Amino acid sequence: MAAAATTTPSAIRLWLSKLEIPAAVSRTITPAASTIITTSAMARWSFIVSVSLPIVGKAEVLRLESVTSTQDVARDLPLGSIVIAEHQTAGRGRLERRWEAPAGSALLVSFVLEPNPLLSLAAGVAAAEACGPQVTLKWPNDLLVGERKLGGILVETTPNRAICGVGINLSWAPDGAARLDQPRDEVLERLREKMAVWTSAPPARVLARWRELSASLGRRVRVEISGRATEGLAEDIGPSGELIVDGHPFIAGSVTHLAEG
Repeated sequence: MAAAATTTPSAIRLWLSKLEIPAAVSRTITPAASTIITTSAMARWSFIVSVSLPIVGKAEVLRLESVTSTQDVARDLPLGSIVIAEHQTAGRGRLERRWEAPAGSALLVSFVLEPNPLLSLAAGVAAAEACGPQVTLKWPNDLLVGERKLGGILVETTPNRAICGVGINLSWAPDGAARLDQPRDEVLERLREKMAVWTSAPPARVLARWRELSASLGRRVRVEISGRATEGLAEDIGPSGELIVDGHPFIAGSVTHLAEG
């Protein structure tokens, strides 16, 4: 029989301090695992200690050591679930870009949410506010400190759920990128609270707040999509979150901020 895992009181306290758990529901700590656990062809992960706490209905909060991607693990979990990992072996961002960071150096988390056409913008607002006033947003979902990338958002949807991944550099960053240098659990707790606020906010409020935090609007940008590039003034975002450049809407693409003058 496997030995029971040990967990420090502070590791549990984070989740218990803010989560409302019915008295009739027990708190469980998953035993330490020594092998790779496979739940599907896409979701394989290994962990030393995993704390699973009921939050709403059947939703779960999982803290894992190493995963392919938190998105892969979250895909099969109930709505309201949250997956946090120390390390990703195949982390990804938008447009199939790789997300790489040393173990324990970044906040890597995925939320299982109801589909929402403005989820990417709402999550960007939540993440920016969780990080602090120095953080701005580049359309559609990059977190910036100045012109350096601090993190990003990845939303993957199915007809009945959306998996929203957030990655934020904390104690390490690639060359030319930014890092937050704040304790991960503190950033995570603020992010969880902000996600609850902004993913349920009215669309007009989300759009207004995103405009306030935007580093893209009012400046010249290059939008690249399907091998074609368009340059112009980023004038606004539309009601569905599309970027308006010289009067033309873009619903997707990679944006580069161009030098002034």
